[in-house]
Order: sequence, then structure tokens, then C-alpha cells
Amino acid sequence: MQDFINNLPKVAKDKHNENKKFFAKLKKKPPKNLDYVMQELHKKEFKRTDCLECANCCKTTGPLFTDKDIDRVSKHFRMKPQQFISNYLEIDEDNDYVLQSVPCTFLGVDNYCSIYDVRPKACREFPHTDRKKFQQISNLTLKNVAICPAAFNIVEEMKNRIK
Repeated sequence: MQDFINNLPKVAKDKHNENKKFFAKLKKKPPKNLDYVMQELHKKEFKRTDCLECANCCKTTGPLFTDKDIDRVSKHFRMKPQQFISNYLEIDEDNDYVLQSVPCTFLGVDNYCSIYDVRPKACREFPHTDRKKFQQISNLTLKNVAICPAAFNIVEEMKNRIK
């Protein structure tokens, strides 16, 4: 698994143009059953993929924190939201709250998340491959295939399924 994770950025880069063309076609004319197909592929992939073996998303990128996320996580730590923000977050170029550093502060050496039950929405939904109107997030998916082996596998299977 670790070899695949290490090679993933290069493999994803090699497939980038192919994937970009595929998503452009998908955006123009999405199949009527796209959401159903994506949910099926997502379920199938995550039956065989254990995120705890990987945690590459937590090691290489940080999630956005919404106001609701900040309130929920700060309450978990019994902190005021502003204290949580100053301890852990910063504002990025898009004016969103993100972690001050990666790997994620809340990721343990065993790949377990110390705030799993209250984690941000972006973490709960990652890699977003079971999202409705999937074709609308193709740019995000193109980024995620370079981070998440499951997202990579789902997109590869998707290209085989949807011609």
C-alpha cells in the first residue's frame, strides 16, 4: 500500500490529461444514473480500502473549517472558538479557515484521528466520490486522485464503466 501511496502523485500526473478530458465530457453530458454509479463505486472501493492504512489525506492536505466545524471542535476541547482558531487555524488565500500546518495536528502516529467524532465536514466527506451531482466537483476530484488511492481507483473504474 505504501508503495502505491508514494507513487500516486506521479501516476495521477500521468493520467491527469486523460482524466481532465473524461471529466470535461462528463460535465457536458452526464449520464442520468451518474450519482447511482458513483455511490456504487464508492461503496465497493471503501469495502476494500482501509483509510487507517493510508491517512495520506491527513498527512498531505488540510481541510477547510466552516464556522459550524470550529464551534463543534472548539466545544470538544472546551475552548472558545477564537482560542481554537488562534491555536490551530489560519486564513488561506481564499479567505477560508485551514490548519496552520500539515500533517494534521489531530492525526496520531497510528493514523487515528483524535477528533474523529467531531471532525470537520470536509474530512467526513473526503474524497467526495459519493457526492450528488458528482460532475460538478471534477476539479476537486482531479486533485484528490493524487492524494487518495481510493479516489484514484474509483475514477479509474468510473472511466471503464462510463464510456
